[in-house]
Amino acid sequence: MPVVAATTSPPAPLDQPGAGAFTLVFTTLPALLRLTCGLVAAVVALAVRTPPVRVGLLVPAVAVLTAWSVWYAVRALRHGATGPLVAGDVALTTAAALAIPWLVAPEVLPGEVSWIAVLASTTVINAQATSPARWSIPAALLVTAGYAAGATAAGNPVEARAHAVTLLVQAGITAVLTAVMRSRIGRADAAFADYQRLAREAAAARAARDAERRQNRDLHDTLLGTLTMVGLGAVPGPSATLRERCAADLRALAALADARSAPAAGPVALDDRLRAALTRLPDLPVTATLAPCVVPAEVAGALADSAAAALANVARHAPGAHATLRLARDAETVVVEVADDGPGFDPTTVPAHRYGLRESVIGRMSTVGGRAEVTSAPGAGTRIRLEWTGGY
Repeated sequence: MPVVAATTSPPAPLDQPGAGAFTLVFTTLPALLRLTCGLVAAVVALAVRTPPVRVGLLVPAVAVLTAWSVWYAVRALRHGATGPLVAGDVALTTAAALAIPWLVAPEVLPGEVSWIAVLASTTVINAQATSPARWSIPAALLVTAGYAAGATAAGNPVEARAHAVTLLVQAGITAVLTAVMRSRIGRADAAFADYQRLAREAAAARAARDAERRQNRDLHDTLLGTLTMVGLGAVPGPSATLRERCAADLRALAALADARSAPAAGPVALDDRLRAALTRLPDLPVTATLAPCVVPAEVAGALADSAAAALANVARHAPGAHATLRLARDAETVVVEVADDGPGFDPTTVPAHRYGLRESVIGRMSTVGGRAEVTSAPGAGTRIRLEWTGGY
């Protein structure tokens, strides 16, 4: 029973994504937090204006802080939370905290719920999330000191101590959380960079191997094939056929070199390529049935060269055998078949170092997403079926 050996080509298969995502999240959230708290604080601040609140100072302060909140959000979302933006936020919040005696009514100061308390918390949290610890920690201490001084000056040292502790805890927790996330994301990005480097190196090595295999296939199908026939005694003595074959081999190699340096061509007639391949084997009796067929140039080259390699194997290993070459198209599938009535062989016993079918036919078809199937058995001849599926 004939043995079938088939090979189908497998389908041919991001920077610092973690740091990019971290920057996006820790810019967007602080911007929205500052805008939301700033607008709410403005409403709350203007709602309670009992003495000693100075309306002449409160209204301008609220207007400045509200405008700043909007500016902060817009600037951060467009350009990121830059150093000057964070420094401006800390400076304005500290100034507002120092002015607590004139901006916050005594009845709403206790309980850490005044609009300045919320503003101070927002500022220290945002500073930790958007700046390195060497800048954000001193910034948090400055805001905390400003709030403690302002609340004390307003006659409520209990509130000063309570919210100062809250601000320090908020700053510490946010700083630790941010540092841990930066560290983990940094390691993840480093691992990802290593993966990208290894992938590039593997791709380069694969390209080099593919180029070497392509070169070996071309040599095997031209000069080495001719030399093998001479070595086997298939060409006795001086021969015009041998001279013509050698000249054809040289032309084929020159054409291959030109093709690799030229831009990719458009669709070509596969049947013409197969007829050209037949001219390289004038002494091999071949019955050809070639239906008109147009495919991409790269695919035509792989199919024609694989068929030529298969026919060369017939001439080399089955002298005197008759071969048939058939080209047909079934819907989107192009089929090229090479068959002979020679002695045949067992594909499973072919040594691994033998290059012909493994690379010149099966390997070459895999480079264009095609498929090669070899069916043979001792005494039953050989049939090689080449398939490629695509739209043209």
